[in-house]
Amino acid sequence: MAELPDFVSIREVGPRDGLQNEEPIPTDAKVRLLDALSGTGVRRIEAVSFVHPKAIPQMADADEVWQRAAKADGVHYSALVPNTRGAQRALAAGFTEIEVVVSASDTHNRRNVNRSTEESLDDIAELIDLLHSAGATAEVIVATSFGCPYEGDVDPKRVAGIVDRVVRDGADRVAFGDTTGMGTPRRVRELVTAVRDRNAQVPVLLHFHNTRGTALANMLTAMELGITEFDASVGGLGGCPYAPGASGNLATEEAVHMLHDMGIDTGIDLAALIEAAELAEHLVGKKLPSGVLRAGPRTRLTPIPS
Repeated sequence: MAELPDFVSIREVGPRDGLQNEEPIPTDAKVRLLDALSGTGVRRIEAVSFVHPKAIPQMADADEVWQRAAKADGVHYSALVPNTRGAQRALAAGFTEIEVVVSASDTHNRRNVNRSTEESLDDIAELIDLLHSAGATAEVIVATSFGCPYEGDVDPKRVAGIVDRVVRDGADRVAFGDTTGMGTPRRVRELVTAVRDRNAQVPVLLHFHNTRGTALANMLTAMELGITEFDASVGGLGGCPYAPGASGNLATEEAVHMLHDMGIDTGIDLAALIEAAELAEHLVGKKLPSGVLRAGPRTRLTPIPS
């Protein structure tokens, strides 16, 4: 086995990506969840998205949620935006870490934002300039990186070409979304290799869904390739409203449990995270996919010393 990292950075995406795919919950509940997660030791949180309320009604109160949230010291909060208007709102709200999405699949991109992939890349180039001029960073998330619900397989070389473009346009970071849960260790290896061969210097984050039960295996494969940054969603909340059947993000507490048991630090208090997952389950009013929530006391095992 390849040497594994000593530390892995988890970005908690439950407040945005997770809740976006659930029935809308009250603003108070969103603030409670965001604040609970801020107290777990997680260092990065995707807090909200600034999208049109008709497109994603679950995020209609993004400004109020962010205004009312207790921002914890040492936590980096980010926001997702779909266009220039969203970026302007995020900047006005005080965000300095902003994400924008483009789909590797042209069909999925049209379903998501009513534009071709190439048209979105042109818009993103302008967005990057806007964000940089305001002192903010720009992360480009490439959705459907491992497969598309409409087109099927996505060639890793196509994804690598998108990375070429956004890096040339000034993106500070890139992330790859397994929007459909089609990712497998083989696909992870092929994609990371294709991207690293051409842009070894760009910071990379991976976002896995657990639709087909491969998220943890994919995470381990990525770590063997040197990737140390991942998205995860408390309780396994979320999915993608524009990818039929692609429910279930990688549950944060499942990822943290595995990493700690392997002697890999995350800076996250697992017991506090499980409490946040229990709160999330209560707030959305249904059982969440996380196996850790129903595994009993074994979830609170202390890490094996490295």
